Amino acid sequence: MTTIGDTVSRVRNIIKGVKEDAFLTDRFLYSLILKYAKLYIKRQDTENKIMRFQSLFEPLPCIELIEVDKIEACCGGVTTNCKITRTKDKLPVVLEGAYGPLFRSITSLDGSQDVYKTYPGTYTNMTKSSSFKYNNKKYYWYLNGYLYFPNLEWEGVRVEGLWDESVSMYTCDSDKCAPRQDDQTHFPEYLFAEIEQAVLKDLVVLLQAPAEDRDDKMSPLRT
Repeated sequence: MTTIGDTVSRVRNIIKGVKEDAFLTDRFLYSLILKYAKLYIKRQDTENKIMRFQSLFEPLPCIELIEVDKIEACCGGVTTNCKITRTKDKLPVVLEGAYGPLFRSITSLDGSQDVYKTYPGTYTNMTKSSSFKYNNKKYYWYLNGYLYFPNLEWEGVRVEGLWDESVSMYTCDSDKCAPRQDDQTHFPEYLFAEIEQAVLKDLVVLLQAPAEDRDDKMSPLRT
């Protein structure tokens, strides 16, 4: 995958052909790139294409779980014995697809057992079914940055997601002090030409605005 620094440089080189601006920061450029990347990724998810690209998804190999109250998990309607665990810490921000957060897989630590997506209300209704006692699947739901798991007797899980921020703090083999520019982008290369064109259109309007309309102290490019 391409780094954030490489991605920004690529866009900056294209912009040089239009006009340069002292306040055109890397942060601002990447915010525009990410805005359109999110839009097009959501569209690709609608077409069921994103999950095919395993290289886009970074794994968090060992996320610790703790036990919590059913009320916190929005699962108070479950009347049978139900132990709820959740990720001890909030997950990094995950990109949103057409059908919710883009998790490619959530599994046991060794990857041998899958956990399936559901929702608190859906799970509550399932437990009231007479056939639920024969259901051996393991389930999760995502709520306020945490993953919740009903009746999961594991100490941790492995999570593979399309992240919107660095996950270096969650992995053992990465440089936690590496600059943000060295982080990987998380969108398919084949979308980049379309992203470039959308960003360029936005910037042409901003960069060609009369100087008196863009006071230096209030420049929209100064972030």
